[in-house]
Amino acid sequence: MSVTRRIRRTARIASQQVPDELLRIARSASGRASLEGAVDGRVVLVTGASSGIGRAAALQLGRAGAVVVLVARRREALEEVRDEIEASGGSAHVHPADLAEPDDVERMAAEVLAAHGHVDVLVNNAGRSIRRSLALSHDRFHDFERTIQLNYLGAVRLILALLPSMRERRRGHVVNVSTMGVQTNTPRFSAYIASKAALDAFSRCAAAELLDDRITITTIHMPLVRTPMIEPTTMYRSFPSISPERAAGMVCDAIVHRPKRIATPLGHLGELAYTVHPKSVDAVMGTGFRLFPDSAAAKGRQPRPAEAERPTRAALAFARLLRGIHW
Repeated sequence: MSVTRRIRRTARIASQQVPDELLRIARSASGRASLEGAVDGRVVLVTGASSGIGRAAALQLGRAGAVVVLVARRREALEEVRDEIEASGGSAHVHPADLAEPDDVERMAAEVLAAHGHVDVLVNNAGRSIRRSLALSHDRFHDFERTIQLNYLGAVRLILALLPSMRERRRGHVVNVSTMGVQTNTPRFSAYIASKAALDAFSRCAAAELLDDRITITTIHMPLVRTPMIEPTTMYRSFPSISPERAAGMVCDAIVHRPKRIATPLGHLGELAYTVHPKSVDAVMGTGFRLFPDSAAAKGRQPRPAEAERPTRAALAFARLLRGIHW
């Protein structure tokens, strides 16, 4: 066996035994991979690109030389992102769409393929989050319908619309922005986490089918990020969280290294703990449920000035101990 074949065989065995995160860190340290090398001249479609993680990711991708396809509902906001990318010398195109509407997804996907020929990387970032206890959800089944329609069905419909061209070219990458809550089973987020868990399950099943077509899927289990989506819960202002720019860095890292998934150490720990002793995890999550009450927004009203949502010291200590979990 030649030296080259031995090296390739060793790398293949290592990739089966070593967690994706460790391999990703090692590859980053080697300096051999860069965002520019991964996306320069390639078409990258980012959903939810008008604000938060999507906007920050689009700006980073544009600076790296990607042809960024910006998708969200608000045309004006997308045009602002496009202008900022172009001002820095990048290339971006606006394709507004409501991903919760099946016909609109189909229309937008057809327009993107007609305009750009193909999509190299799809970043499914658009999402809807609802923080509300079951006690306040007995007559709100529409919460579950709305989240599943956007977070799961909208993302899957877009994947299916773009897959034929990816398979024909035998090349493609899908990055799904999921949540750490799928790993930690956070209370009050049953509608949101169930929709993200559905997309995670779809991706795990689809990955095996797409292997021979050289199409990969990466799932990112995001911790709490300071975006407009969390603003209705005012107590989050006191919580440990990461910036949209740092979260966008995780998206870009996924595009460069194409791992199976990206997650935090605490997310991995929560997943392992639930596998080993789920009742203990329920007890921890139950403590969080009692420490962090429903917000005024969850109760369907605006908070009054006298009832600012300030976590207790015990609640803040709990949130800092379990950093990144959105209670």
